Amino acid sequence: MCDSEVVSQQISLFRSLIQTRRFDDGTLRILESVLISRDVKLMLDVRRSLRDFMRHESLCVLSEFKEKSVDHNLLIIEFFVHAFAFIGDLEADFLKFICVHWYKLSCLSLRYEALILRELKSATDHQLHVSYGEWLTFAEHAFENRFYAISRKACEKALACFQTNDVLKPKETDALSDIEAIRKVKRLKDLAMIRVASQSVQAQGVKYLKRKTAECDNISMPVIKEKRHSASILFRNGIKKHNTRKLQQLRRL
Repeated sequence: MCDSEVVSQQISLFRSLIQTRRFDDGTLRILESVLISRDVKLMLDVRRSLRDFMRHESLCVLSEFKEKSVDHNLLIIEFFVHAFAFIGDLEADFLKFICVHWYKLSCLSLRYEALILRELKSATDHQLHVSYGEWLTFAEHAFENRFYAISRKACEKALACFQTNDVLKPKETDALSDIEAIRKVKRLKDLAMIRVASQSVQAQGVKYLKRKTAECDNISMPVIKEKRHSASILFRNGIKKHNTRKLQQLRRL
């Protein structure tokens, strides 16, 4: 059996393991063995093929993360980092960025859910009450990590703490500090809303540019074809005229 056939079988096995979500050391060893070949051209083709395959599969796997535990997802992330290192994908940083982004979001989501649960339970147990300070700290962390929509929601929760009737009202001596705290929360909320709006505008701008580019491409293609068609007709007519002149010259002889 030649090298290419062996490699082809190993690639098929590796693809099958990835598609059945076998993210372990055994799968990595198969990937490593696939990339060992004396045929330089074959190895480069294999790397290119596996790179495209792994990029596609990594995005599919990331979309499934919400169904798994955090620990399980971190193991998958580690697997893909090793796999991209074996393949030699210089653009694998995009995967690390997505993974870090997802991990931060998942941690913030868990914290947010825990605070919401405490808030619900505080109706029967005041010790579980979530203070405005806790909401503000969470809002600041979310803002620092660029999760502006979550930050805005947390700010709203913080402001609501000053309006609830089921908790002890602040003392009058603390009125000034409360006013300053409310101003601080409102400033953060306003900043978060601006950033959310900015992201929305940017997203709409990107969509608009993509649409206009596609429209321009659709318009330019017929023009190019028409120009090519006209040039082809002129070329053929030129040949006909040249041949006609040659024929007339021969007849004169």
